[in-house]
Amino acid sequence: MTSTNSIKPVQPDISISVCGYSKVLEIISNKWTALVIYSLEDGAIRYGEMGRRIEGISKKMLTQTLRQLERDGLVQRDITPSIPPIVAYSLTPLGETLLQPMRELNQWTRDNYSLVEKARATYDQTYTQE
Repeated sequence: MTSTNSIKPVQPDISISVCGYSKVLEIISNKWTALVIYSLEDGAIRYGEMGRRIEGISKKMLTQTLRQLERDGLVQRDITPSIPPIVAYSLTPLGETLLQPMRELNQWTRDNYSLVEKARATYDQTYTQE
């Protein structure tokens, strides 16, 4: 019987540059991105209304987030010619596909985040007494 326990160099099997999951997380992990997507969940919304719905977001961050989501193909901007122009944002069909996984993550948070907080408190209590 031959031994298969020879030492082989370890090759990374998880790569931030190749992993599709990390690329998607790069898009949606920004706190403003998730909130903007949630604000668009029920359909098109104007910029000012979106800014009022999302607590704490600055105009600069809202603009940057919308531009990035538009670039990623998740949000579309519709301009109605008038004076002043009416600008509304909505999810694209691709953006709508993110709603279900985000809802599931939101549900996981509601179900489990108190356990995360408890674990953190236990950890902090254990390791700050050293």
